[in-house]
Amino acid sequence: MKSDQEKIMRLLKTARGQIEGLMRMVEDDRYCVDISNQILATQAILRNINHQILQDHLHHCVREAMVSGEGDEKIEEVMAIIHKLTK
Repeated sequence: MKSDQEKIMRLLKTARGQIEGLMRMVEDDRYCVDISNQILATQAILRNINHQILQDHLHHCVREAMVSGEGDEKIEEVMAIIHKLTK
């Protein structure tokens, strides 16, 4: 993976902390809307991470595959991800 691993790990640890916080909120029977807002915040972090990883994949892995004449497989991989994202 050619992404900025330090940045990605920091964001993943933040998301993990939010998920742990969500678990505590559910255990403490907190207000549903507050829980939902925290879920949305966690999803936003995960979307940001995914965006960064996919962007780096396109700029490095896909570009290298295109130059070497092996880009079709990489394009299909990206298309499968786009399909999942648009469901």
